[in-house]
Amino acid sequence: MSALTESPLLALAITCAAALFIGGHLAKKKSGPPLPPGPPPLPVVGNVRGIDTHAPWRTYREWGYIYGPIVHTRLFDKHICIINTEEDARELLDRRSQIYSDRPEIATNELFGSAFNSAFLRYGPRWRLHRRLFHQTFRPDHVQTYRPMQLQKGYQLLLGLLDTPEDIFGHLKRSVCPLQDGDHPIPISYAHRHGSSIIMAAAYGYDTKPRDDPYVTAIQKALDFLIAYLSPQASAVVGAFPFILWLPSWFPGLSIKSNAAKSRLLVKEWVDRPFEYVQETINSGTAVPSMATDFLTKQDEQLSPDMMAAIKEASATAFAAGAETTIGALRVFVYAMMKNPEVQKKAQAEIDAVVGTERLPTFDDRRLLPYIDAIVRETLRWLPILPLGVPHATTEDDVYKGYLIPKGSLILANIWAMGHDEARFSNPSEFKPERFLTPGGELTDEALNFAWGFGRRSCVGRHMADASVWSAIVLILSTFNISKQKDNEGREIDAELDWSVGVTVRLEPFPCALAPRSKDMTAERLAALFSASA
Repeated sequence: MSALTESPLLALAITCAAALFIGGHLAKKKSGPPLPPGPPPLPVVGNVRGIDTHAPWRTYREWGYIYGPIVHTRLFDKHICIINTEEDARELLDRRSQIYSDRPEIATNELFGSAFNSAFLRYGPRWRLHRRLFHQTFRPDHVQTYRPMQLQKGYQLLLGLLDTPEDIFGHLKRSVCPLQDGDHPIPISYAHRHGSSIIMAAAYGYDTKPRDDPYVTAIQKALDFLIAYLSPQASAVVGAFPFILWLPSWFPGLSIKSNAAKSRLLVKEWVDRPFEYVQETINSGTAVPSMATDFLTKQDEQLSPDMMAAIKEASATAFAAGAETTIGALRVFVYAMMKNPEVQKKAQAEIDAVVGTERLPTFDDRRLLPYIDAIVRETLRWLPILPLGVPHATTEDDVYKGYLIPKGSLILANIWAMGHDEARFSNPSEFKPERFLTPGGELTDEALNFAWGFGRRSCVGRHMADASVWSAIVLILSTFNISKQKDNEGREIDAELDWSVGVTVRLEPFPCALAPRSKDMTAERLAALFSASA
């Protein structure tokens, strides 16, 4: 929850609105089909009572048990429909995508400088151009060209974890993972560098610096603001009561104005500086293949201003989507391995049987490592980084199962509820990769497609993200043991799962312990293993 939605500013906005509010226009009912059922709203603010703000997806699932798989709520004057089952999401967001592919108007989007972001663009020509660029870059056959780079970045991650360099993302909330012998701290936020380095190479052909990379630092700072303030809750307050932006900056709770100004400067660096780097390398003849480089150089005619802007904006969006989701998934994985040592041992036994101990795993081994793929799927199911997806919006009225879904409604696909459907996944709160394996140990047909979104707004970079997460997981498991950290008296610390909520879910710091599986593991030994894998 952002500071905006917890501040005195919200109380003032509600008080003023209530004083001016004439409830008749909300109480009026159109003739025709009723709205989907849902909890009764409060005057003015709508459905804010009874929601677990720390995990709203859980509340929405509980409401689904009471009111049905599609639940209608209201936040101020905005209609919201929550879809709790994949079946209904497929029918509406896939099969009726022509009217469910828009994004809601996000009042804080332009305010914080992120109006360029492909993920939040309204449905139209500009979005279609961005989407076309993404399809050409991240289509399944093309992302295979990134595999050597992904393995190289995974190897660098292992070196970082082994050598314990300083945490280059100290300004971020981090999960510190000390060595088993307690000598040196190993920040799990190395995974930030891993995810960032992969997508910076793919988007810009840029090789990130081991520490304090200026591009990555600026982008991560900007993302901190955007993840907090682009959430539906924060945006709804500004959208419903835009007058709060007219208040003086000294007014209690009005940090949004100063934060927005900081965000706009950081976002400008995020969008401009890596793109300028690409242009410089092209001019100097040192450019390497990447999303931006390919589109800037492989054109038969001069690029239009619209195309230049689209290449710049789509490349910047690729970083935000790729880095944030990769680090999020890897943190969930680390926590799951710490809490489920039997899963880790089984995975390592599979790796040892297929790969041995004289080289590191590669993508050629993937088909022979079904349990690793099952772990990837279970990580995405157990705690999705986007538990409510990215909101869709309707471009016209629709009627579904006898209920009206009004034009302009905000549509939330409850990804978490779909992954915790007890009829589909037994004991869904348990981390159990075996649920994705047949009795014979082969992968099932359950591909967990809902984790990547729906319809024309589904994640176009899913194949790239899947490969990044898989390669990091298999390399970490092949080289390290993850366990609970011990206190000064040698007792294990039973860390509890916690997170912050915004556009995405970010795990809060948790103590754990990381140690090389081989006692004689050194940087030289790791280099030899990597060379043997080439």
